[in-house]
Amino acid sequence: MGKKILYAASTFGHLTTFHIPYLEALMEQGYEVHAMGAGSADGLPKGVIPVEMPFEKKMGSVRNFVCACKTALRIRREDYDVISVHTSLAAFFVRLGVMLSGKKPWVINTVHGYLFDEKTSWKKRIPLLLAEKLTRSVTNVVAVMNKQDKKIAEDHKLYKDELVVINGMGIDVKRFERTPEVEKRMEQLRRQYFIGPKDFVMICVAEFSQRKNQEFLLKAMQQLKKEGVSCRLILVGTGEKFERIKSLAVRYSVRQETRFPGYTRDLAPLYYLADASVSASRIEGLPFQIMEAMSCGLPVIASGVKGHIDLVNSSTNGILYEYNDLEGFCEAVRKLSADKQMQERMGQAGQVKVQKYRLEKVLPENMKKLYGKTKAEKEE
Repeated sequence: MGKKILYAASTFGHLTTFHIPYLEALMEQGYEVHAMGAGSADGLPKGVIPVEMPFEKKMGSVRNFVCACKTALRIRREDYDVISVHTSLAAFFVRLGVMLSGKKPWVINTVHGYLFDEKTSWKKRIPLLLAEKLTRSVTNVVAVMNKQDKKIAEDHKLYKDELVVINGMGIDVKRFERTPEVEKRMEQLRRQYFIGPKDFVMICVAEFSQRKNQEFLLKAMQQLKKEGVSCRLILVGTGEKFERIKSLAVRYSVRQETRFPGYTRDLAPLYYLADASVSASRIEGLPFQIMEAMSCGLPVIASGVKGHIDLVNSSTNGILYEYNDLEGFCEAVRKLSADKQMQERMGQAGQVKVQKYRLEKVLPENMKKLYGKTKAEKEE
């Protein structure tokens, strides 16, 4: 019989956006791949068996505990060799399902950024840390992407057998080549968005959520507009806070300066339209949007939090500012927007740095580190 793996995330959308190369590589290795998530399974590679699980994006939701019970039943029935979990919510409830199942598959928790650090309030940090400690007994491997998460996993021993450090999931730089078609689309967007030759264009590609903190960027736009700095902001993505952020753009009187393209995989024209990538996140793993922007030669202005500090070096390939420091962010924009040479120098440095995160380099490394052997072979 072939090896069987359950590959789980909170949503199928997460899997189809970031994990298709891994699902395909696992099938090539001979695995029978079952992919678990909520929402539509459209876009999964042919041959992957979808497992719909209606996770809700609330850790305390009763529905999620029901999902854990359903997962336990499936694990008993399918007798998976390996279970690979992604995204914090699914990682907890699927591992809870493993505990309830009585089975002992080889479990790999790929951490896309723990949702807590030393600066997180104890009211939030303690429940999240307890969730990790509760499921530690069935977590054979923890894979982390940044230095702070490595320290958290080590300090609290959040794994049973092994801690692995990976360079993210890898970005497909071929998607961001500056082709004539991309140039044409970029110019169309420039006209569509009424962007002038002197406008400093910033882009943020992220789910609209509390953690991604898009409201902070709108406040910064309001301040910069008052100062007469000619800026434009492109907020790409969707999410639970999407409509609220759009309404806040009106409240802060920056709706004309802000664009909301929604969700799109055609990101190259938007990145090349921009002069800088920006992020105001509270916490990250190793953010795709920063690496994608770097591959397009954009300097980065980002909050100095975990994940960002692993990718951005102030004065080299971008500028870091203290989280929620409005003046710090605005000063970075003033400085960068006034210096084209700095933009070019930082953009070039980013393109050099991002080479280590290319998909064709990271994918084989991760496949070897995480999925190179079966449970039985690892335990020999």
